[in-house]
Amino acid sequence: MQAVNVFWDSIVPYLPSFLQPSKKPFGNTIHAPLSSVHAHLNAFHVYANEPTRYVEANHYCAHLTSKVRQCLLYDSASPSARLIGVEYMITPGLYAKLPQKERRLWHSHVFEVKSGMLVMPRPNGVPEAVWEVGEDEAMKGIIELYGKVYHLWQYDRGEEVPMGEPQLMMSLTEEGFKRVEGIEEKLAERDQRFGTNWKAKGERRKGIKEPEIHP
Repeated sequence: MQAVNVFWDSIVPYLPSFLQPSKKPFGNTIHAPLSSVHAHLNAFHVYANEPTRYVEANHYCAHLTSKVRQCLLYDSASPSARLIGVEYMITPGLYAKLPQKERRLWHSHVFEVKSGMLVMPRPNGVPEAVWEVGEDEAMKGIIELYGKVYHLWQYDRGEEVPMGEPQLMMSLTEEGFKRVEGIEEKLAERDQRFGTNWKAKGERRKGIKEPEIHP
């Protein structure tokens, strides 16, 4: 939590006025739950029951507690983005308390972070050097967390509304990355859109300590 707060404090002076934190308690109370969102993450999720099928997801995340984060997932970062799902992230200590059957629904973020695929798109006006330092610090925390994701809208099927049951999603692993078709092209397109470079981020994150992944 402290690393995220330091990161946020360092970029606040560069944010446009509409993103500046409110000085009023809870800001606009109509949007109070959304006022705690502090991070935009972008990654790709694979369907748990169809691991060669994947979609892009934009995460807008908040700390519920020091041990739990919750994220709203959208298909894009545009004002007309569709809400497609939710993700919860928990600390290793909480994960270790889960029964084995429940653990199968959760995934590690280690490969997403170390490969550079998981990114925090930089807001306009924030210097790249400042953002990279903050992003690296944020990734040191995220790499230890376990995530549970359900997508409600299978937007890759082109449906106008959410159809069917919620779908359990997983993160890409090193082995899974090799099995999915076209992922590098999708990452390149994403990088062009956000001005990111996943391969360069992977190189920069080699120094991030890799935690043991609990079974």
